[in-house]
Amino acid sequence: MTALKTASLAALMTAALAGTALAADTVKIGYQLPLTGETAQYGQDFRKAAEIALAEFNAAGKPFKAEIVFEDSRSDAKEGTNIARKFVDDKEIVGVLGDFTSGVSMASAQVYKDAGMPQLSQTASHPDYTKISKYQFRNIATQAQEGPYNAKWMLSKGYKNIAVIAEQTDWGQSVVSGFTDGVKANGGTVVFSEFFNRGLKDYRSLISKLERAKPDAIYTGFFYEDGAQFLRQVQQLGIKTPVYSTSAAYSPKLIELAGEAAEGVHLTSNFLPTDPAPHIQHFVTEWKAASNGAVPGQFPAQAYDAVRIMLAAVEKAYPNPTREKVRDALAQTKDFAGVTGKTSFSADREAEKELVKVEVKGGAFVPVAD
Repeated sequence: MTALKTASLAALMTAALAGTALAADTVKIGYQLPLTGETAQYGQDFRKAAEIALAEFNAAGKPFKAEIVFEDSRSDAKEGTNIARKFVDDKEIVGVLGDFTSGVSMASAQVYKDAGMPQLSQTASHPDYTKISKYQFRNIATQAQEGPYNAKWMLSKGYKNIAVIAEQTDWGQSVVSGFTDGVKANGGTVVFSEFFNRGLKDYRSLISKLERAKPDAIYTGFFYEDGAQFLRQVQQLGIKTPVYSTSAAYSPKLIELAGEAAEGVHLTSNFLPTDPAPHIQHFVTEWKAASNGAVPGQFPAQAYDAVRIMLAAVEKAYPNPTREKVRDALAQTKDFAGVTGKTSFSADREAEKELVKVEVKGGAFVPVAD
């Protein structure tokens, strides 16, 4: 009888240990992103890029499998906060990716700050995002970095009097302030500045104001949908003033929607799908296979790298990947070789990345030297 009890107890202990090992063999991360609503096209791309990165990780013979829990924020700050609480309450989730906009990312960050949950955004570029707490990271250059970079670029081309327009959001305001500071610091003048509502259909009134200001060039803060609409109407009105933009406009969709009106537009990016590097062409091939042959833009590439950086941090924290250990592993990221270039995080959790100058030429994005 004693032997039977001992055997039964051993069997129960073995089963319990097996259950613990099984649970530890799968690690969960969350991803909040807009899958519906006005910015759903970006969220859908993020999810597709994340699924490519996840499948590659799980097929690579790692010591554990990863799972991503996707939640639709609709690019709404209130919904993003609700999702953040949901992720925090799920004790199996050790890190979070997202959101798309700086506003939603910053609202969610308040929840993650209190709970000690690491959050890595692929696109939140507002300068204040990482200042919220030590748990906020981003895999993209901020407008505090990109604005002065583009200001110097434009001034070097002889454009001294520049007009700047941007969408009326927290991000758009950071575009204008970052660029304006860069222009003034380098001896230029901002002769016109104005904001517009995202999704604006008629830019003719704004374009007329721009024309009256007589700028040498125009700097813009918009995404590809608004960018294409603006460029088409600039062409229709016969305006020849050079147009520059942020990396947010870098997408094959800009050229597809704007057509010839996109010719000559200059902008910055840290991802070029034409780069022959094997790891970049691997991602491009995988993306095309999942996208009916479409070429990926910068944002899917950012999402792909963000997921891989997070999973690398989880792997480094394994076999006990607590939220705090994952945060510390993220902070130690150094020269991560991604499709958007090498990524290291500074002491302030800012991504140290190099920007590439690009021009739309012959219906394609072409890197330029100056």
